[in-house]
Amino acid sequence: MSLSELRVFGRSGTPISPLTLGTMNFGEGPGGVPGGPPTGADESIRIIQAALDAGITAVDTADVYSQGESEQVVGRALRGRRDDVFLATKFHGQMSANPAHSGNSRRWIMQAVEGSLRRLQTDRIDLYQAHRPDYNTDVLETITALNDLIRQGKILYYGTSVFTPAQLVEAQWLATTNHLIPPVGNQVPYSMLVRGNERDVLPISQQYGLGVLAYGPLAGGWLSGDFVLDAGKPPARVHSLPGRYDISGPASERKLLASDALARLADKLEISLVELAIGFALNHPAISSVIIGPRTEEHLHAYLKAADTLLGESVLDAIDELVPPGTNFVERDAGAIVPSLEYAELRRR
Repeated sequence: MSLSELRVFGRSGTPISPLTLGTMNFGEGPGGVPGGPPTGADESIRIIQAALDAGITAVDTADVYSQGESEQVVGRALRGRRDDVFLATKFHGQMSANPAHSGNSRRWIMQAVEGSLRRLQTDRIDLYQAHRPDYNTDVLETITALNDLIRQGKILYYGTSVFTPAQLVEAQWLATTNHLIPPVGNQVPYSMLVRGNERDVLPISQQYGLGVLAYGPLAGGWLSGDFVLDAGKPPARVHSLPGRYDISGPASERKLLASDALARLADKLEISLVELAIGFALNHPAISSVIIGPRTEEHLHAYLKAADTLLGESVLDAIDELVPPGTNFVERDAGAIVPSLEYAELRRR
């Protein structure tokens, strides 16, 4: 596998590179992601252009990343190269102090898309994604609005992110029965430590011909090489995001042991843990492209090197023994916790 071996994005027929550049770390505005310093605009532009020069053809961002700054940086970086890039962004997250500036309603989608088009300095978005489900908005309302945006030429395709299996099927059914254009994309977390989507989401995606963008191949840093038993003091993110990186909890303790075992497997194979992680994520037949999220050019080059990693059957079998297929150690690793699990009052009379 190499960046020059393009893959087809689901039933859209659009060829994209096996790696997609994720831009969550770019921009210094509010709404950035804890766990490390944000990447300033100038360096972010250098990283984006270096990724494109290396053969990456897909870029994924979101309006909520640094409250629009990430989209602005992407727009600047793509000047003169826009037509060569499969550009994806997302709506849903709250974009101001006003809670009405969020969600998946027609009212917000029609505002949000105009903001993204302006910040990205483009006349159309290739893939417009619902960043998360909106349990206050009917799915038909959302997909009807997105269907209209396709008819208007403002977006070419639309997709979802972290939708449940039932929501994925519902969106396809509603679109078909209401003579609407159905979703063509699906974005999900997938890594050697986050394999729950192998149970249903990935097979459903294949059934409906969805292009799948897999994010978090390093499992939020757990497969970066920092989380091993002899690493010494815990990484800084343990303290900045204790809910996700509390290694004292029993589930996270099992996750730490698995991460350490996978690092030892990579050492045995004489490759980096990053190469093992990217090679694994790229291998699943449902995955169209794996999203990488570098903070620096050094990180980018490590990811690019990993794109050439090919894993044999014996290595994949060894990974399955360490982390059985379908395993999620922590519920929040699925990307979102559905309300019926998060709120006790929904489970009790």
